[in-house]
Amino acid sequence: MQRTKAPFRADEVGSLLRPPKIKEARAKLEKGEISADDLRKVEDMEIEKIVHRQASVGLKLATDGEFRRSWWHFDFLAKLSGCELFHPDTGIQFAGVETRHEAVRVIGKLDFPDDHPMLAHFKFLKKQCEIAHVMPKMTIPSPAVLHFRGGRKSISKQIYPDLDGFYEDLAKTYRKAVKAFYDAGCRYLQFDDTVWAYLCSQDELKKARERGDNPDGLQEIYARIINYAIAERPADMTITTHVCRGNFRSTWISSGGYEPVAETMLAGTNYDGYFLEYDSERAGGFEPLRFLPKGNKIVVVGVITSKSGALEKKDDIKRRLEEASKYAPLDQLALSPQCGFASTEEGNLLTEEEQWAKLKLAVDVAREVWGK
Repeated sequence: MQRTKAPFRADEVGSLLRPPKIKEARAKLEKGEISADDLRKVEDMEIEKIVHRQASVGLKLATDGEFRRSWWHFDFLAKLSGCELFHPDTGIQFAGVETRHEAVRVIGKLDFPDDHPMLAHFKFLKKQCEIAHVMPKMTIPSPAVLHFRGGRKSISKQIYPDLDGFYEDLAKTYRKAVKAFYDAGCRYLQFDDTVWAYLCSQDELKKARERGDNPDGLQEIYARIINYAIAERPADMTITTHVCRGNFRSTWISSGGYEPVAETMLAGTNYDGYFLEYDSERAGGFEPLRFLPKGNKIVVVGVITSKSGALEKKDDIKRRLEEASKYAPLDQLALSPQCGFASTEEGNLLTEEEQWAKLKLAVDVAREVWGK
């Protein structure tokens, strides 16, 4: 059967390709040719358009495409109290390409400010979704992301001489964020998370140790932080996570199936749903889905790729859903692209029309698999 609550049988991760008008406006802002308010007006118009476009392809939800962001994570994290954006000597290394030299570090006591800009971003999205009769979905980075990427060296030892205090404040900060978004009207919130996938990658674990961090035991620490953060969410709020192996201009970072983290992630965290990438061999098989507890949790199977414009065949998608259903009940599965289409403002290497075709494909297949 189709679902009337999130996550839906046909869903999406979050980010969408930035339209030319937004890219042009951002370039003009950098040159000082327009004001920040001028850029916001352009973003408003383009977000209004894509909310209706998402509704028109048959989705029951809509995001703002993350149009106001440069990064899927840094824009949120840098606006937390105690954090700042800075420019390290290197960027993040993807397969064959490096990102801009930007990162976030912790320089003060962590907190979620009442005026975090993404609360206003959500409120605007909510208004557009009310007009389009779809559910607004808000995406923010998982708390684990603030710790793992930079590790100990990115967290002030003066403020947090030991990491236990950091972990405690991180959990409290995110609990406050969950409440703030709920109070703003958010009923569908997603924690985007690269870390679970990194913990499945021997290369990423090696890098963590080389920078002086010990990844042993992090699964349990992250699960505790996440569970504390979402423990007080009201019954009418859905919180999901998206597990990503890296998504920058159609490239990737980590490889490895979910087996090393599946039990902790699927059974040990109290999310309502899990968006899992299954668009390449790097994700491994569906066997780890056996750890999904029977009940109300949903795994949204990402077998449609956002990294290329080639459109998948319906029969291939149905076959893969059938394979997944050997390990988790079909009633606890849903369908989406494996990731967003533009985790950074640069975007993946496909056209907007190819993007919309992918989302419509998810809707069409979901109707055929789970009924209208």
